[in-house]
This record gives sequence, structure tokens and C-alpha cells, in this order.
Amino acid sequence: MSERAAPFHCPYCGDEDLRPHEAGHGAWECASCNRAFQLKFLGLLSRGLQRDDVEGDGT
Repeated sequence: MSERAAPFHCPYCGDEDLRPHEAGHGAWECASCNRAFQLKFLGLLSRGLQRDDVEGDGT
């Protein structure tokens, strides 16, 4: 089993200075914009991957 993935960028300012937040699992804080946020995996979509582009259509 692999470790949980960590965010690379703050969703508010885009900075990379992120640290785990004391609120618990999935909570992060950004030292650049002084915001705290939480990430949560909701699940897989039942419809799967749908692509709008068609390979080789010349556009």
C-alpha cells in the first residue's frame, strides 16, 4: 500500500509552501496566503472517462 498523496500547490494562491494542518486527515495550511483547506476523495464516477476529441480528425 502506498502513502497518501499530498497536494503540490495551494488551491487559492498556487504557492508550494504547504504543511499538514492540525485539524486532521486531509487538512493542509498554506504559509504563503495563510489559508487552511481540506482535501477529500469523493469516489469514482460511474460513467468513467469520456473524451470529446477524436484522434486523427485533423482539427
